[in-house]
Amino acid sequence: MSEGTPTPKGIDPKELEALGKNTISEALGLEILEVQHGRVVGKLPVDARTHQPYGLLHGGASVVLAETLGSVGSHFIAAPKGKGAVGIEVNANHLRGVKEGWVHGTATLHHEGGRLHVWHIDITDDQGRAVCTSRLTVMLVSQHKPKPTAEP
Repeated sequence: MSEGTPTPKGIDPKELEALGKNTISEALGLEILEVQHGRVVGKLPVDARTHQPYGLLHGGASVVLAETLGSVGSHFIAAPKGKGAVGIEVNANHLRGVKEGWVHGTATLHHEGGRLHVWHIDITDDQGRAVCTSRLTVMLVSQHKPKPTAEP
C-alpha cells in the first residue's frame, strides 16, 4: 500500500503494510484498496516500473497484480487458521495494451477448499476496458514466518 491509501475495512493496517514491505508489490507501487472474504481489489501504476521495452504494461506486471490480489485474499482467510497461503499456479490472458495510467484488478474467490483456493482476477484500464484475465491457484500450507530483513 502506498501512503495516503486508506486501509481496507476489517484489515489490520500494520499487518497489511507488513505483508507488502520489501516485496515486488512495494517496488512496483501496487496498492490494495479493498479486502473482503472472497474479494480483493487493488491497482498498479503503468509507468517506467511496469513497462516493457515497447512502452506498454509488461505482462509480468499484470501477473504480479493478479497473484498478489489472490494471495492477499487467501492470506486473510488462512492466517486465522494458522496457515500460510502460497501461489502454486497462475495463468493470464493479456487482452489489451496499456501505456499509462493505472490498471485495476478485482480478485474473486472461485473455490475455497481446505487446502486449495482458486481465484479469478479481472484487470481493467482506467476506462474499464479488459486488459487481462487471470486464474490463480493458492495452496494453504503450514504457517511460514517471513525472515527478518537486515536494516541497511
